[in-house]
Amino acid sequence: MSAHSDDRVGSEIPRPGPVEPHPDRSAVFPPHDGEGDRIVAVARSWLGTPYRHQASVKGEGADCLGLVRGVWREVAGEEPEAVPAYSSDWAEVGGEERLLCAARRWLVEIPVEAARPGDVLLFRMAPGAAVKHCAILSDTSGPERRMIHAYWARVVIESWVGPWWKRRLAAAFRWPPMAQR
Repeated sequence: MSAHSDDRVGSEIPRPGPVEPHPDRSAVFPPHDGEGDRIVAVARSWLGTPYRHQASVKGEGADCLGLVRGVWREVAGEEPEAVPAYSSDWAEVGGEERLLCAARRWLVEIPVEAARPGDVLLFRMAPGAAVKHCAILSDTSGPERRMIHAYWARVVIESWVGPWWKRRLAAAFRWPPMAQR
């Protein structure tokens, strides 16, 4: 392992025990068919929502997962499962891949390099740590990709996916086809 590999936080994704895959997992990554634009538009409507741990109410408060949950409700309908209470240090305690496993249950995992606007991005905040942060890719047309996410102790923002975030990018997911939601 090179000295630089420790800096590549998202480069190795441990695969914990069996996870029931999304039923569409074996299909070629379905095109958005305009859904990506709709997902980004809905995510942008959350911009400025204050950061609130465990919240998911547009304009009132959301954390990163709350943003994705809120967009799911607006785009796909009822959330597919209840989210248990979690502390702000949940990923550091026990190291379980809860967020990654949940994404694999309800979204279609795609190669990170195949991510397009509207896709969900997952990040590791430290080498060997569980995935802890999520965002929605919003733009790939400029010099750097952009994402919408609830930024710790601030607000839902749209920001660059610069080198710091790229090193931590662990996984990408596409929303399942509308008929399966």
